[in-house]
Amino acid sequence: MRGPRITLPDGSAEPSHEDSRPLRTAFAFELEQLRLQIEVMALRVDEALQRSTTVLLTGDLELAEKVIASDDDIDDMLVSLTERCYDLLGRQNPVASDLRLVVSVIRILSDLERSGDLCLRIVKLAPDHDLIKSNLGTYGILREMATEAQELFRTAIKAWSTRDLHLAKTLEERDDAMDAHNRALMEGIMMMQGPGAVPMAVKTLLAGRALERIADHSVMIGERLRYMLTGNPESLSAEIRPTRRAGGNATSQGF
Repeated sequence: MRGPRITLPDGSAEPSHEDSRPLRTAFAFELEQLRLQIEVMALRVDEALQRSTTVLLTGDLELAEKVIASDDDIDDMLVSLTERCYDLLGRQNPVASDLRLVVSVIRILSDLERSGDLCLRIVKLAPDHDLIKSNLGTYGILREMATEAQELFRTAIKAWSTRDLHLAKTLEERDDAMDAHNRALMEGIMMMQGPGAVPMAVKTLLAGRALERIADHSVMIGERLRYMLTGNPESLSAEIRPTRRAGGNATSQGF
């Protein structure tokens, strides 16, 4: 039964709960659209990641140009969606789970954009493909790292799209394989010898660091989801965890 409406001092009636329902429904719709737009941006980054790893392993210069051109779209989505987030915060003043969703989206946007930038760093190594490939040992490790980075990223996006907390929790454990690959890569780089060893080591290191950082951002996306679903503030400190896991390894920092 609808209760009596309260009259304010200026003679107007205080909005009832029924009056606010359309507003809340509209807000919920905006939040859902925002969540879906994250998935669209993630698909763009996933495509860039697939292409960039192909470029790394084949030296395809034409495909490299496509990745470079597509990065503008990713950057545009970052700006547009970030503005929408702050607009929602200003207009709706969300609380509890709604606020956590918007905060998580803002942080995931950053992870996606940085992952896109890391794809650019990879494709810019295309002219050095033959040099990188000349060491079969480290090249083989890079192939494994490329596969692992793609799988981690797709797992993170699947967890986000399905709100799968269990899947999100598996990301950090699965990232251990990437850390192991990275250690093996560093050992291989240290063993490089000969006249071309220095440029080969530098280019191989750059490729490995980019792939490792993409994996780290995938883990962070999982942490954002965990925060959104549970409200656990520890998940907000995900940025410093890759360094801790690697024992302070310099290759886990930066980018």
